Amino acid sequence: MGAKRHIVFLDRETLPDFVTVRGPSFDHEWTNYPRSSPDQIVDRAQDAEIVVTNKVPLNADTIAALPQLKMIAVAATGTNIINLDACRGRGITVSNIRGYATSTVPEHTIALVLGLCRSLTPYHQSVGQGRWADAGQFCYFDYPIFELRNKVMGIIGAGELGKSVGRLAEAFGMDVRYAARRGDHNPDAFYTPFEKILSESDIISLHCPLTYDTKDLISTPEFDQMAKCPLLINTSRGGLVDELALVDAIEAGKISGAGFDGTTTEPMPDDHPFMRIMDRPNFILTPHVAWASREALQVLSDQLIDNIEAFVNGSPQNEVI
Repeated sequence: MGAKRHIVFLDRETLPDFVTVRGPSFDHEWTNYPRSSPDQIVDRAQDAEIVVTNKVPLNADTIAALPQLKMIAVAATGTNIINLDACRGRGITVSNIRGYATSTVPEHTIALVLGLCRSLTPYHQSVGQGRWADAGQFCYFDYPIFELRNKVMGIIGAGELGKSVGRLAEAFGMDVRYAARRGDHNPDAFYTPFEKILSESDIISLHCPLTYDTKDLISTPEFDQMAKCPLLINTSRGGLVDELALVDAIEAGKISGAGFDGTTTEPMPDDHPFMRIMDRPNFILTPHVAWASREALQVLSDQLIDNIEAFVNGSPQNEVI
C-alpha cells in the first residue's frame, strides 16, 4: 500500500458544479480551492505532490517553493501559464488535456461566422427596439447578409481543431485553405503561404497555440494586407491578435468584422480596447466559452483524472515536457 497522495486543485471554480470530477482510484487526499491568487499558491500547495490548475499560473519561484511537487495536471490544453523550464529542471511531470473540444470549439467558431455573416445580433436587437414595427413592411434591410458558399476560409493552425473547422466550412461550400508558417514561401501543396491567406481570404480563423512566435501574430501590418476586408475569428488565445490594432482595423474598415472568444487579459478590464467596439453590429465577443459544452466539460474532467492516475501508475500520458 503506497503513501496517501496529496492533491490540490487551485481553481476548481473554473469548472462548473454540474461537472463530476471523480476521485482518483488510489489512496489520496484531495483539497479544492474555488480560486487562488498568486500569493496563496505556496501556502495552499506546500505539501502537495500533485497540483491541478486551469488558469492559476505557476512561475519558477512558485515551483521552487513547492518541495513535494511531482506533477502539475493542467485542466486545459494551453500550458503557457506554467514555467516549463523550471519543471524540466526539477523533473516535474506536466500533463494537459487534449482532443476534448473537437466538436464544441469548431461549432462555436462557425456560430460566430454565421452570426456575423447573417447580422443576427443587430437584427435581433433592432426588432426589440421597434425597428420592425417602424419598417411598415414584412422585413427590412438595415444590416448586410452574406452567404458562406464559395467564400474563402483561411485557417491559421492546421491541428485537430483547425481541420475540424475546415470540414464544417467545406460543408457550407466554402473554399478552405490552411496557412503555412509565416515566412515559408514554398510550402507543400496542403498549405497556402501566410501572406496569401491574409490577402485572399473572406474569413480568417485562428486555431494555433499562444507562444513566443505567435504572440500578436495578427497586428497592423497583417491587417494592412487583408485586401478582401475579411471577417476575423479567434476562438484560440486572445494574445494571438494585437487587440488595439484590431479595434483600429474595425473602425477603419480594414476588416468586415470580428468574432472573438476571450481576450488577452481575462476577465476583460473596463479599460480594454474592445470596450470601444462592444456596441458595433459587426463585433461579437464571448467570454472564453467556446470549449464549454456540457459534453466537452465532462470529457475534460475525466481526462484530467486519467492523466493523474497514469502518472501515479508510472506511465504518464499527455505529457507537455
